[in-house]
Amino acid sequence: MSAGLRVAIVTDEPAWHGTELRRALEARNAEVRFVSLRECRLEPARAGSGIGVPGFEDHLPDGVMVRDLPGGTLEQVVLRLDLLHALRELGVPVYNDARVIERTVDKGMTSLLLQHAGVPTPPTCVTEAPAQARAFFHSETSAGHEVVVKPLFGSLGAGLTRLTAGAELPGAPEVHGVWYLQRYVETGAGTAGWHDWRVLVVGGRAVAGMIRRGRGWISNVAQGAHCEPVQLESDLERLSIAATVAVGADHAGVDLVRDVEGRLLVLEVNGIPAWKGLQGVTPIDLADRVADDFLSRRIARESAVPR
Repeated sequence: MSAGLRVAIVTDEPAWHGTELRRALEARNAEVRFVSLRECRLEPARAGSGIGVPGFEDHLPDGVMVRDLPGGTLEQVVLRLDLLHALRELGVPVYNDARVIERTVDKGMTSLLLQHAGVPTPPTCVTEAPAQARAFFHSETSAGHEVVVKPLFGSLGAGLTRLTAGAELPGAPEVHGVWYLQRYVETGAGTAGWHDWRVLVVGGRAVAGMIRRGRGWISNVAQGAHCEPVQLESDLERLSIAATVAVGADHAGVDLVRDVEGRLLVLEVNGIPAWKGLQGVTPIDLADRVADDFLSRRIARESAVPR
């Protein structure tokens, strides 16, 4: 099936994930090249596809896997997303495509889609109006809750601030003009310590999960959390899959916590998921699972559709 297929892995720095995916794809007889969106271009008036992809000048790739969306100016980020949109419009399977990247890199849109899909998630307010941000903060803290301030665009647990009643909200420059405020869910009470769950969903299936035990209230691996294997219970599977469906992702890393009443809540859905920590605690070859889903479900399915 994959013999002769040419696949582009979109990343500026292949690192561990890119290398693992290339290994898995090449083991399935695909030709793989790493591509930076910084080096791609749109040329609408030019004959052919109108898209320039280094290493694929004669023919667009048969499929694209997105491992990186580099930051930059608004114009640069829009162009990079345009390139991914354009590839999809031209019939190239993009895994995950630009629509999913847009939905998941933006925490506000993720929260909205989760809520509309009936996936339980903590109460959240996203606003650029200081009065609205203060009103949400005072409403939550008056009810006895703490509030977490998160960057609207952010990852790896960076830039999070936890506020209690009476604290001052960060100013507009500190949050780049947009406040993303979410009720803090306490997980560190008792002997359990601070923790959350990460579940990797691939092709509509919860493949593997782990519990992350943090040194502090932020439980990301990048912030020093310790990973432990976990048996995926039915509610973890169900909500992780539902959250992935809510954002339309081919595959995703879903972060979940339980509140003091035992309710499972989804915090985030990662459209460019990292799984190095998870790979360290599961015997399942996760790159193999991702590659198999990409080739058998996306490439095979879309190649069968007449264009």
